[in-house]
Amino acid sequence: METLTKEKTEVQKDKSIRVTGSEALLMALIAEEAKIIFGYPGGAIMPVYDKLMDYELQHKLKHILTRHEQGAIHAAQGFARVSGKTGVCFATSGPGAANLITGIADAFLDSTPVVCFTGQVYSHLLGSDAFQETDIVGISMPVTKWNFQVRRADEIPEAVAKAFYIAKSGRPGPVLIDLTKDAMLNELDFSYKKVDKIRSYIPVPETKQYEFEKAVELINSAKKPLALVGQGVILAGAEKELEEFVDKTGIPVASTLLGLSALPSEHPLFTGMLGMHGNVAPNVKTNEADLLIALGMRFDDRVTGKVDTYAPNAKKIHFEIDKAEVNKIINVDVAVLGNIKQTLPLITNLVNENCHEVWSNSFIPYKDEEKRRVINKELYPYNGKISMGEVIRNINETLNGEAVLVTDVGQHQMIASRYFNFKNKRSLVSSGGLGTMGFGLPAAVGAKFGAPDKNIVLVSGDGGFQMTLQELGTIAHNKLPVKMIVLNNNYLGMVRQWQELFFDERYASTSITSPDFVVLASAYGIKGEHVHSHNELVEAMQRLWNCDEPYLLEVHVAKKGNVFPMVPAGAPVDRMVFGDEK
Repeated sequence: METLTKEKTEVQKDKSIRVTGSEALLMALIAEEAKIIFGYPGGAIMPVYDKLMDYELQHKLKHILTRHEQGAIHAAQGFARVSGKTGVCFATSGPGAANLITGIADAFLDSTPVVCFTGQVYSHLLGSDAFQETDIVGISMPVTKWNFQVRRADEIPEAVAKAFYIAKSGRPGPVLIDLTKDAMLNELDFSYKKVDKIRSYIPVPETKQYEFEKAVELINSAKKPLALVGQGVILAGAEKELEEFVDKTGIPVASTLLGLSALPSEHPLFTGMLGMHGNVAPNVKTNEADLLIALGMRFDDRVTGKVDTYAPNAKKIHFEIDKAEVNKIINVDVAVLGNIKQTLPLITNLVNENCHEVWSNSFIPYKDEEKRRVINKELYPYNGKISMGEVIRNINETLNGEAVLVTDVGQHQMIASRYFNFKNKRSLVSSGGLGTMGFGLPAAVGAKFGAPDKNIVLVSGDGGFQMTLQELGTIAHNKLPVKMIVLNNNYLGMVRQWQELFFDERYASTSITSPDFVVLASAYGIKGEHVHSHNELVEAMQRLWNCDEPYLLEVHVAKKGNVFPMVPAGAPVDRMVFGDEK
């Protein structure tokens, strides 16, 4: 375990104040401008909550009591994703701390900056299997950027300062601070200094001049370039820089799941989403391109498909802040290291203006084919049951992109991401790398606190919604006007789809019985209604958006609707299945 140094806390005695460790923690949060905390109290962290009550009364901090610790960490993630700030959550020791792990792992894979504070038993009891003692530092080590156990009150200020710096700097991610009970109760002379540098920690790698030169040469000489946009653009706040690069070069753009909203959906050069359930044109054209420009993305397996057949004709440039991601999955010709908000404009200034009209037009037939074979049927299913895509179309027609889309994980996630009209930046909150069912509802809670002036619409499946449905209590208690749409097909839909396609329609344990979600919401005092038909959907949507309170629509969709097109697992990325093959 790392030992804290005193290098960053050199403050004169006359600027310090005598407080307990608990109060020092809260004062440090205020110094870091972390005013919203999501959490759940318990015995080990009770001293912090006792002091927190005073700060809430003074309106210096606001604590949101979730109904489960997993809800707290997912809410902190949702807050961070829409606000661009660092999310904060509290949990007690033992089961409370352990309940954070799924969310911490999710934040780690999706590069979400969150700082988690957990209570711990008295330091003299460590290692004794005391009541509710868990080695949360050891458990969380593989899924945190940094973690540390505070055993003395005077370690708290520097630990918090380091935590916030590490969580947000470079490639963001989760940090955990575990505080023993005596560290919370004992006193210290508190003073605070933010950290802006840590010895041996280099969050942004050095950019080499020759990388720029090689990148510019490849971009200027390319005849069939394709830009692949990932969440790194959003995390860096480089949406404007991306658009300037694209507009100057005329290069078509495709997006990973978490890169969606970095460029508006209606931008003329945006070609759609990459990957297993992405759009046909960008997937096929990946393997025709002579240059791929990866912008803040990591070549995830859901994007590349079969690696040894991926983009065989293309040179590859990788803009990346994390050196560990370079050449990890796909070998590249040029690695432009650094923060893309700084590196991309330098490239934009040097490259030639271009159009690539012939190359861009070659995407159109594939778009038309997908529209004819899949999209029209999904968005306008006039016969039979409501489709998931039809619901997303109605959202678009009502809100015109003026909303933040929060999803859970499954078929609805892919459908919503494919068809939602992303108009504004940071308008998608979804679990990517870990694919965490149950993420959606608590993440929507956090998103509303992170963007209180925006419409927050949650699209969830019946399976994922039940995993964290207790957070309806958090929504009701705080009167959050979150709009919830549960697409109920009475299946664990994505698993069922795979069983249909690859397991001879053996639907093992995927048919699911759900409660009446509208009645369930009413038990929390939340309004809602069922939607069974196409005609009911439009009017129900209007009531949903016109209500200034939380509202839940349970939309009964086709039981065996599938998400197409699809790249089967292990197949080349350009071998897409449309679902209408004979």
